Amino acid sequence: MSKIMCTSYLSGVLILAWMLTMAAAQNSGSHNYADALSKCLMFFEGQRSGKLPPSQRITWRKDSGLKDGSDVGMDLVGGYYDAGDNVKFNFPMAFTTTMLSWSVLEFGQLMGSELPHALEAIRWGSDYLLKSTSVPDSVVGVIGDPNGDHTCWERPEDMTTPRTTYIVNKEKPGSEVAAETAAALAASSMVFKDSDKFYSASLLNRSIQVFEFADKYRGSYNDSIGEGACPFYCDFSGYKDELIWGAAWLYKATKIPQYWDYVKNNIQFLGPTVVRNINGILVASLTGDVTEFGWDSKHAGINILVSQWVMTDPNNANPFIPKADQLVCSILPQSPAQKSVTYSPGGLLFKPGGSNLQHSTSLSFLLMAYAGYMKASNKVIDCGNNFVVTPASLVNFTKGQVDYVLGSNPLGMSYMVGYGQKFPQKIHHRGSVNPSMENHLQQMQCHEGDLYFKSNVPNPNILVGAIVGGPAEDDTFEDSRSNVQQSEPTTYINAPFVGVLANFLKG
Repeated sequence: MSKIMCTSYLSGVLILAWMLTMAAAQNSGSHNYADALSKCLMFFEGQRSGKLPPSQRITWRKDSGLKDGSDVGMDLVGGYYDAGDNVKFNFPMAFTTTMLSWSVLEFGQLMGSELPHALEAIRWGSDYLLKSTSVPDSVVGVIGDPNGDHTCWERPEDMTTPRTTYIVNKEKPGSEVAAETAAALAASSMVFKDSDKFYSASLLNRSIQVFEFADKYRGSYNDSIGEGACPFYCDFSGYKDELIWGAAWLYKATKIPQYWDYVKNNIQFLGPTVVRNINGILVASLTGDVTEFGWDSKHAGINILVSQWVMTDPNNANPFIPKADQLVCSILPQSPAQKSVTYSPGGLLFKPGGSNLQHSTSLSFLLMAYAGYMKASNKVIDCGNNFVVTPASLVNFTKGQVDYVLGSNPLGMSYMVGYGQKFPQKIHHRGSVNPSMENHLQQMQCHEGDLYFKSNVPNPNILVGAIVGGPAEDDTFEDSRSNVQQSEPTTYINAPFVGVLANFLKG
């Protein structure tokens, strides 16, 4: 039985404890969501690869990866490092760009003075994705030898390991990375539709081309680029979800019927079982088509995204609305439905595996978006046993998750670096740990940074806004660079949190 889905019902005692904890957290003092949003977006500047602009606010970072793509005769300078390493993994980077774009599309009107920074973060990603798809019928999958990079603890400005370019093409396809790239390009094209029509059109046209390539030449990049993808970002859930996800975004961006037909005709082939890698063990989630969402699995995201235009259309509501409702009922702790998550004593949502805050932020985003769609349609959800979910109850639940991340938890620890008085000091991040170029101008070789990694002093460079993997399921947290699952930040933790935070700026 699935370790993910076959979780026993939370006991009445645990539910009561959760409710009391969340009530206490929400009454313990309001958080400065505007400050949190500003820092959440600033983090992306710390993850930039390429030639940094004069507006760069995280100034201890300098130019890096200026010859990326030269091994294949392409200009592939730019983009983001995914986490605490110096590799550009296009699969999670494209997902990051999609989620940043969705955040702006849903909540951009609430971002105020932070909206330009959000647009800048999206464009840094979409500019690079345009470069990565500039050769017809091919998509860049990864830049940088992951195994070589992970052997060294060196600054991105000093990289001495091979900057190998891994590419998928007609002979060696990679439908998941290509289709996610198509989704990112389509989503970002909508963001810039009014402010930069030419750029928006370029993004959309490229998205159409890349999606056609992804669908026509099917295959997994696991097989095509091997060690460039695995074990770091292996696609365990298959590529069909990315193809449907990409088509859904293209329909949202174009309203061309063929993309909606593609979604409807193919959703039936997206089986309920989704495989996840949990600490090196492959585990099957028996209702993953309802509950899984992240850089690897787009299943729940498809249902929420599509629900916006089928909420009041009974002819097309199935299976999207029932599955979106089921997701909600499987998350809320008071719901009588079978749970897809568990909770820490302090109230943080958990799924098995590492870097847990990716689940809290991404699922919180889906619930927040769905709450808006529900409100617009005057919809509520009946989870059974007279437990009815309203849009307001979803917002309240999500606020509890946000507040936990920002410090309303048993440790009083903010898991966003630079926010609050107490936050992680020794995060797993090469640029943050090693001395900056300003303080150590000489190039550092592969293992020169090892002594800084092993030291017990706080990181010298504060990666403002970085959200780390987060606490253990008992609410404990080891502030240690060696505890990668807890202390490493990633772009795909922050990206959905941008939209969630923006929603709370309205009041």
